[in-house]
Amino acid sequence: MTQPDRDPGLQPERTRLAWRRTTLSATVAATLAAKTALHVGASAADVVVGAACCALWLGFLLVAHHRIRALEVTGRPAALTPRWATGAVLCTVAIALCAAALLV
Repeated sequence: MTQPDRDPGLQPERTRLAWRRTTLSATVAATLAAKTALHVGASAADVVVGAACCALWLGFLLVAHHRIRALEVTGRPAALTPRWATGAVLCTVAIALCAAALLV
């Protein structure tokens, strides 16, 4: 039996889809945090945390957009630099913490 040829276009496509899926998840978390922050009777601290969550979402969106564009330009882009990877992780964790702070 012969092995079918590997399609080099599938892995970058899966990676692009993973970035888009993660961006969608962050969008949902930021939207729910903003909705909770703007709920009737919310304190000023809730509004500040909601705004911070939205700002962090924008930061994550920047990192994801940078990576998606790199994947579109070449089929095999350079490895994600530690700076960009750290930014993505910090934004994701901070969004989750902000959203959790609004629920508590």
